[in-house]
Amino acid sequence: MSVNSAEPAAEVEVVLLKAGRTKIRYPARLVSDNGVRVVVRAAWASEGVRDFGFVRFEPGDVFTEHYWRDRWYAVKEVRDARGTLKGWYCDITRPATLSGGELVVEDLDLDLWRSADGTDVVRLDEDEFAESGLVESDPEAAAAAVAALDELELLAREGGFTALLG
Repeated sequence: MSVNSAEPAAEVEVVLLKAGRTKIRYPARLVSDNGVRVVVRAAWASEGVRDFGFVRFEPGDVFTEHYWRDRWYAVKEVRDARGTLKGWYCDITRPATLSGGELVVEDLDLDLWRSADGTDVVRLDEDEFAESGLVESDPEAAAAAVAALDELELLAREGGFTALLG
């Protein structure tokens, strides 16, 4: 399915799985799908504020989320209600699937944050990843996840995600 700016955006349901269970499900607007990368836009999907210390996600925030069918990550551009860029939150996931109006991704625990100005690049949840047992249960997936995190960190430190998302 290809969506361009002349067509009305379709509604999709983003389904984030973790350890085989639905972690969160939320509505989003399909911005584009070129067969490899799916881009959706969604409002902050949680009630209230989530303060990570280095960024706060809150009602009114808008996420433009980039998912790939052939890569082990998702990159989410985060803007506040006024449109000011906060930064990018990256999830390490298995490649995404889009079928029947559902965009399904499996979270592999590792995450990365890059602030809008690039001064903060933070690897997240490496302890959760170690505790997940993925290294033992699926060593190939674990290796792909770590490689994806390393790739995103390198991009984040070398100027950001413009080339990746352009």
